[in-house]
Amino acid sequence: MGFMIGKRILITGLASKLSIAYGIAKAMHKQGAELAFSYQGNKLKYRVKEIAKKFGSKIVLPCDVTSDENISILFKDLSKIWKNFDGFIHSIAYAPATQLNGDYVNTVTRQGFQIAHDISSFSLVALAKACRNMLNPNSSIVTLTYLGSERAIPNYNIMGLAKASLEANVRYMANSMGPQGIRVNGISAGPIRTLAASGIKNFRNMLEYYKLVTPIKYTVTTENIGNWAAFLCSDLSTGVTGEIIHVDSGFNIIGITGTKSRT
Repeated sequence: MGFMIGKRILITGLASKLSIAYGIAKAMHKQGAELAFSYQGNKLKYRVKEIAKKFGSKIVLPCDVTSDENISILFKDLSKIWKNFDGFIHSIAYAPATQLNGDYVNTVTRQGFQIAHDISSFSLVALAKACRNMLNPNSSIVTLTYLGSERAIPNYNIMGLAKASLEANVRYMANSMGPQGIRVNGISAGPIRTLAASGIKNFRNMLEYYKLVTPIKYTVTTENIGNWAAFLCSDLSTGVTGEIIHVDSGFNIIGITGTKSRT
């Protein structure tokens, strides 16, 4: 028996089979969860519907997280199918491509800053705010972040600041929603070759370096992230909230690399 039987989870941010959200849906479906999906724009509608079928779901609803009205409609429509549910996965992040290349100070713009923070961070609390009254006790909200929130990563630029905001969001939301029995956590994933990652310059070199220096010499997969998300949305993780869990083969613990001892 799966450890998510009886759980109903909404998954946002699914774009393709390469998405981290796909790995999460796969892991949760394997553990018996009932899933619903949201998508942004008609371009993704039929792709997400086909993927949802694979996981036994017919619940596929549109949502543009830059619109409070769209978010409200998402949960109004979901409530017609699920009166209550057990949490959601926030796998949404975006910054204009012009913000992800070159010197940070020279590249960043006011508009790029606002867009990145609105979509990548504010959307998390906006979704939670809109569905709070639908969430069951011991529900779980999980978002996806990256080490660029803690350290300066070449070309990650404004997304690093947006992810830092997202992680602070996790802590404040966990404190706010905890009395209701709702847990909020984040997964800081290692670099994975997704559609979103393709917009980061020299990403392939980043993957090669990552595999070379991580303690277990392993590049994480969407399945690895999916397993952790399933755990965090299950009753097995009761008692864990406000945490940022690093699933990155230990890259976050590395200091100086490539040095040789001298005698």
